[in-house]
Amino acid sequence: MGYNDDIKMLIDAQDLTLPPPEREPQRQYYFIKKCREIVKKKSEELGRPLYACSVCMGCQMNARDSEKLSGILVQVGYTLTESEEDADLVLYNTCTVRDNANQRVYGRLGYLNSLKKKNPHLRIILCGCMMQEASVIEKIRRSYRFVDLIFGTHNIFKFAQLLCTMYENQEMIVDIWQETDQIVEELPVQRKYAYKSGINIMFGCNNFCSYCIVPYVRGRERSREPKEILREIERLVEDGVVEIMLLGQNVNSYGKNLEEPITFAALLREVEKIEGLKRIRFMTSHPKDLSDELIEVMRDSRKICRHLHLPVQAGSDRILQAMNRRYTKEQYLSLVQKIKTAIPDIAITTDIIVGFPGETLPDVEETIDVVKKVQYDNAFTFIYSKRTGTPAASMEDQVPEEVVREGFDKLLKVVQDTARERAALLQGKVMEALVEEVNEQDPSLMTGRLSNNMLVHFPASESMIGKLVNVSLDTCHGFYYTGHIVD
Repeated sequence: MGYNDDIKMLIDAQDLTLPPPEREPQRQYYFIKKCREIVKKKSEELGRPLYACSVCMGCQMNARDSEKLSGILVQVGYTLTESEEDADLVLYNTCTVRDNANQRVYGRLGYLNSLKKKNPHLRIILCGCMMQEASVIEKIRRSYRFVDLIFGTHNIFKFAQLLCTMYENQEMIVDIWQETDQIVEELPVQRKYAYKSGINIMFGCNNFCSYCIVPYVRGRERSREPKEILREIERLVEDGVVEIMLLGQNVNSYGKNLEEPITFAALLREVEKIEGLKRIRFMTSHPKDLSDELIEVMRDSRKICRHLHLPVQAGSDRILQAMNRRYTKEQYLSLVQKIKTAIPDIAITTDIIVGFPGETLPDVEETIDVVKKVQYDNAFTFIYSKRTGTPAASMEDQVPEEVVREGFDKLLKVVQDTARERAALLQGKVMEALVEEVNEQDPSLMTGRLSNNMLVHFPASESMIGKLVNVSLDTCHGFYYTGHIVD
C-alpha cells in the first residue's frame, strides 16, 4: 500500500456522528470524510463526477503546497482537470514576489467571473502568498465578491475544514492567519511526477532582504523535525521516487530553531543514507551562511546533484547593503571560489535584480563583473518590482525605467553569452540524465535532466520516464543539448 492508501484508511475510519477531533491531522481527516458526502451528493444530482482545476502560480514551495491541496481535493471526491472551463471548482495558489504575479491573478479572476455567470455552482478559491497581503483581501472583498473561499500560507493544512465551511455558506469565506508555529504532517498528496518530488524541510524566512515580501507572507522560519523529513522521503522512495528536492526559503539555516538543533549538512548526510534514492537537490541557499560543512558534504556525496543555486542579487557593495543581503561582493566571490575548488564540476546558477532603488549603471557594471568572474551556468534576471510593505518600496531614488532597461539588457547579454560558453564545454561528453517527460516539440524524443540541471533531448520510448540513463551530449544548443543514449 502507498502513502495515500494509508491516509485513506485513516479518513475512512472517522466517525461523523461524533464531534470533530481536536488534534491534527485527525481533525482534517474528519472534514475530508464530511466533504466527501457533500461532493458525492452533488455529483449524484448532476449525474456526473465533479471536476477541480488546481493552478499553481508560484515557486517550488508553492508547487509542493499545491500537491497537498490537490491530494485533499482527490480524497474529497473531485476528479482533477487542467480545464478551468470544465471545472466545478477552480483553485489558484498564488505568488506575490513580483507585482505582475498579482496582476495576473486579477486578470484571471475577471475570466472566472464570466465562467461563474454561465455556471452558478462553480466554486472559486484563492490561497497562497498573495492572500497574506491585507490590501489584496480588501480589493477582492470590494471588487471580486464572487470568490467563495480565501486562505493564506499558514493554514493550508485546514483546507478540508475550510471546504466544509464553504459548502455550508453562501457568503465569501476569508480565513487568514498572520503567523503560526504549527507544522501539520500526514496529509494527502497528489504528486505531479511519479519519479521525483519536492520536500518541505522548513517554512518561512528570517532574512528580511529589503526588497522581499516573503518573510511577511510566509512568516518566521520553522524547521521540520529530521525524522519526519526522512520518513517522508523513505515513503516516497518506496512509491518509486528516485530524485527529491529539499525545499526552504533558505535551507542553510535549517534546524536552528529545533529543540535539538541540527545543521542542513547533517540532514543531507542522513538523507544520503536512504537506500533507493538516487538524486538529491535543494534550494535555495543564502550565501551569508553557506557553511564549509555543507561544501564538504556536497564534495563527498554520491547523490547530491552537481548544481548549486546561489542568489547574488547584485554585485555592488552599496546596493547589497541597501538590500540587507549581509555579504559583500568579495565575500561572495571568495565563497564561490571555495565551492569551485572543492567541487570542480559544480554548476552554479543565481538570481539577479536590476533596478533596485538607487542603483546606477556603474552598479550594474559591478554585477556584470561578478557574472564574468563566477561564470554562471545560468542566471535568472529580474527587473526590480516594488512590493508594498517592504523597506525598499519607500526608498527614495526609484530608478527610471529607461535606466533600468539599459542596465538589464546589457546584463542579460553577458549572462546569456556566459551560459552558452559554459554549456558548450560539455558537448561530446557522456553524462547521466534522469528521463523526465516526452519532448513537447517532438514526441519521438524524451527530455532528460542532467545532474547540473541542464536539459538534454534524445530518442527513447516513453517507458524510460523515471529512469537514469547515460546520454552522449552530441550537440549543444546554447541552453540545452541533443544527444543519444549510450549503453
